[in-house]
Amino acid sequence: MLSETRRLRPLTTVMRRRLVPLVLPRQRRRNRFSLSVSWNIKMILFRTSHLLHTSWRKCTMEILCGAQQLLGMKKDEKEFMTLSSACHGDVNWYLLIDVGFFVCFDSFLSLLTVMPTRMVMTIWRLLKTREFKRPSTIELSDFGCFLIMACGVTVLQQIDISLIYHMIRGQATIKLYVIYNVLEIFDKLCQTFIGDVLQMLFHSAEELARCPPDKESTRFWIWRFISDQVLAVVTSIVHSFILLVQAITLSACIVAHYNALPALLVSNNFSEIKSYVFKGYSKDNVHSMVYSDSIERFHISAFVLFVLAQNILEAEGPWFESFLINILLVYLFEMAIDVIKHSFIAKFNNIAPIAYSEFLEVLCKQTLHMQTEGARKKLTFVPLAPACVVIRVLTPVYAANLPYNSLPWRLSGILLFSALTYVMLTSLKVLTGMILQKHARWYVNRCQRRKHHLHAD
Repeated sequence: MLSETRRLRPLTTVMRRRLVPLVLPRQRRRNRFSLSVSWNIKMILFRTSHLLHTSWRKCTMEILCGAQQLLGMKKDEKEFMTLSSACHGDVNWYLLIDVGFFVCFDSFLSLLTVMPTRMVMTIWRLLKTREFKRPSTIELSDFGCFLIMACGVTVLQQIDISLIYHMIRGQATIKLYVIYNVLEIFDKLCQTFIGDVLQMLFHSAEELARCPPDKESTRFWIWRFISDQVLAVVTSIVHSFILLVQAITLSACIVAHYNALPALLVSNNFSEIKSYVFKGYSKDNVHSMVYSDSIERFHISAFVLFVLAQNILEAEGPWFESFLINILLVYLFEMAIDVIKHSFIAKFNNIAPIAYSEFLEVLCKQTLHMQTEGARKKLTFVPLAPACVVIRVLTPVYAANLPYNSLPWRLSGILLFSALTYVMLTSLKVLTGMILQKHARWYVNRCQRRKHHLHAD
């Protein structure tokens, strides 16, 4: 028995050694087979997803250019990038309109702060020296602007805003739409005309300051300066009245209980799209159009200030929440219409997105008082009419907060409010000017570096 067991042990060890190599390759084969199956499944899923993504992209492109495909035109993906880039913010026209708005605001603040300061300094020097000298070009120009603004505010003070408000509020929605569009057209016409009139007035002031002390030439330029001054005063008064009525119309639409504001905004803005989008424009026309949108946005801000002042004086009950909602609606409509208008204009007229960066560079150079090519590329904004409207609107608000005591107390209140307003506007003017100068310098340097890299490449 012992011999048999000793003989069987080597046999079992031998069999184990022979069976183990037979079992291990089977397990390895199974593992390799499972790995290859999972890898093939992953590759199939990846190729399927890639195929679905490619087919979906092709289908969307076919849908976007279906009309061109039916007409047999050439399909190019780059042709569709202008609209998408404009809508997604790859172009700088958003920033261009905002910078143009702040340039207009800076000019408005200069009219209310810098021009009165220069006039006070001139009068103080005249009273101190007691010697009358021929005024310079800047002094004559400041006197002309101050006379225009004083006459405009005086005439607007005689207008009954409540009477015009109730006359406009009693009209139907379609009449409000017609009134607002007519006023907007006359606003643009008056703005262009008064810009030319002021150029004539400044030219007359320059020639009058430089003319020799000859009786004939001096007399000619004096009459020329007076005639240009009268024409500028009349034009500014008409423009101020148009802006005031336009602000009253917007206020009536906001206060109306039959949802006149959305109807007015939709009809007015879609008529603007119809009049602008389906026409051919050159690059310079689009440049002027962006500047016009900046000025229009500043006028809308002046109208919003008018509505706020009217609510402060005459509103009853909680009104601030509804006022914010309506004003937000106005600005959202304006921004949406600007997006649609400029996107499709750039698309239909084959204007590259880089053109708006060039427009912004020109505006930044104008802010830095650098020379630009062409006078038509400058943002020309005349803040006289909006200043008259703002002063006419804010005067009752200040008068309502004056003390009801004797005349000396009222005069002291007027002086105090005037001084506080002047300090606030001057601080705002300095802050706005510093921000514009810093941004303009940064953007011009950025454009120069980009051009240098392009030329180096």
